[in-house]
Amino acid sequence: MTRSYPAPFFTPDPEDVAASRIVDFARHAGLDGSDYAALHRWSVTDLEGFWGAVWEYFDVEAATPYERVLAEEAMPGARWFPGATLNYAHHALRHVPDDGAAIVALDETGSSYEVTGRQLRSQVASVAATLRELGVRRGDRVVGYLPNTPHAIVAFLAAASLGAVWSVCGQDYAPKAAADRFAQLEPTVLITADGYLFNGTTHDRREAALELAQSLSTLKSTVLVDHVGLPRPSENHPCLAIPWEDASTRSEELTCVPVPFDHPLWVVFSSGTTGLPKGIVHGHGGVLLEHLKTLALHSDLGPGDRLLWYTTTHWMMWNLVASTLLTGATTCTYDGSPAPFAKLDVLWELAARHRVTVFGTSPQYLLGMAKYGIDPSIHDLSSIRVVGCTGSALPASAYPWVRDHVGGHALLASISGGTDVVSGFAGSAPNTPVWAGELSAPHLGVALAAYDAEGVPVTDQVGELVVTRPMPSMPLYFFNDPDGTRYRDAYFSSYPGVWRHGDWITLRGHGSVIVHGRSDSTLNRNGVRLGSADIHDVVERLPEIAEALVIGAEEPDGGYWMPLFVVPAAGVSLDDSLREKIKDAIRTGASPRHVPDEILEVPGIPHTRTGKKLEVPVKRLLQGAPAEQVVNPAAVDIPDLIDHFARLGAERQDRSA
Repeated sequence: MTRSYPAPFFTPDPEDVAASRIVDFARHAGLDGSDYAALHRWSVTDLEGFWGAVWEYFDVEAATPYERVLAEEAMPGARWFPGATLNYAHHALRHVPDDGAAIVALDETGSSYEVTGRQLRSQVASVAATLRELGVRRGDRVVGYLPNTPHAIVAFLAAASLGAVWSVCGQDYAPKAAADRFAQLEPTVLITADGYLFNGTTHDRREAALELAQSLSTLKSTVLVDHVGLPRPSENHPCLAIPWEDASTRSEELTCVPVPFDHPLWVVFSSGTTGLPKGIVHGHGGVLLEHLKTLALHSDLGPGDRLLWYTTTHWMMWNLVASTLLTGATTCTYDGSPAPFAKLDVLWELAARHRVTVFGTSPQYLLGMAKYGIDPSIHDLSSIRVVGCTGSALPASAYPWVRDHVGGHALLASISGGTDVVSGFAGSAPNTPVWAGELSAPHLGVALAAYDAEGVPVTDQVGELVVTRPMPSMPLYFFNDPDGTRYRDAYFSSYPGVWRHGDWITLRGHGSVIVHGRSDSTLNRNGVRLGSADIHDVVERLPEIAEALVIGAEEPDGGYWMPLFVVPAAGVSLDDSLREKIKDAIRTGASPRHVPDEILEVPGIPHTRTGKKLEVPVKRLLQGAPAEQVVNPAAVDIPDLIDHFARLGAERQDRSA
């Protein structure tokens, strides 16, 4: 029987497709760029041909040439472009316009300033020289405790230019939480700021920065950025030794040290919800090629474009924001709340004022805009070509809202990826249609599959997200994992030689991808697997509900308990009438099997600091596991919520005893 599929929600304009960089790239490779499926097949069946073409198309400059594209394909351990030496920072700076804006710095007050290409090169050269004088050498670690401002990008590029390894986290992290990450790296220099803005408040982080500096025993010095204008600490604070103004205004020539293709570029950290966060190491060359592909081909970024993507410095999207420079486009940094009380639509206003072409955010932001009646279309958003969305699955209900309130001309690109590869596995491109609630296609170069319980690829049914062939941006290794055991256990223990990411997806016969949520939090009721995201989508559309979390917990007697926790909207209380409304919505919008056993009101839903719901830790708490064994409070946005769910779990265990 032939399966029928819905018509696309959005089909790109043929003229826009013809003018896109992805079609030009396909033409360069001798292929028809209007057929994305054929282009993708080539990209994953001929890895050497595809990634070699990416190298040539973007004119990657290497101090020494590569011997071949892929010398060893086995995962883990694939060897890309052996022999090549290059430097990411060189490529990030070579296309920025001398007198045009390389970076536009924005904040929640609406203030802005520009950093031209000439200024950016000068500042990077100056900070690099300062780091060199402080003893930073190739392979040393430089860390940042910084908000999302140009200072973070300058510091990163300066470290990278020396062949040093960069890592950064936001200043909303407590000093201990930052130290849990940075102490593993034994850094040489810390670059920090006096504070940051959020929701109308200036947060003073001078003492926090001092505490962090004093906890990092390997530091040779600390550079202090005057970001929010707080007085410099007294001379009794020797750890905060060098003002950013002194470090960044020297007259120096920029020299980027050539390093091997797989030389470490940065360390990004897992959320660290259980135990210390894992330090994930990526290389110069792998990031360079992967981000050129993702930003230039999938997001169609190039000279003259501007990207504004709301992120914090400890989320992998900051790394992509910095990589916008690789394409010759302008990147926008933003310091503040995405929706400050004083002006909930400030990001849209800034996007209009600065003629942003790619606007990036999260599902929670778009759903919140819709729920609270914010209409971005009061601003001129005609410049926005792409609305990117990532962090979790974007429900189908958001698609009409974006069309009606941002504009039908914009490609809504829902993306699924991970810090692990610092990129995407699936999303959209200028030459792909869009189906509401679905990701248009696997990304180029990503051999994506859905595996059933026996490890057999399946279509049009739920399976584990796996990648069957290597990507250049897969981790080089985990920090402090000398024999690779933790790395192999994280991704390759289920299917040897195949990357298992931990997401639950459906690959559709017409080429799209549906993301159902984390596979380690799968609901398995009476042998039927259900997606938590499918329930969250339905419930969170209701105006009475601010947020929801469903959990499936196996019980000692062999039973299965599937509660739904809801946070009512302001002024709403959960009563029997609302419970019935929620159940009816789930029956209609998902299925009768998705209806929970109980619906319980809670004060809030705990998330990682990058916005992901803590489904597995909450499940374990409800099963009676002690909180200290389940979750690291420093990794949670509102730690007190962990205590609330721990009490619920203890009460349930007492009742069943």
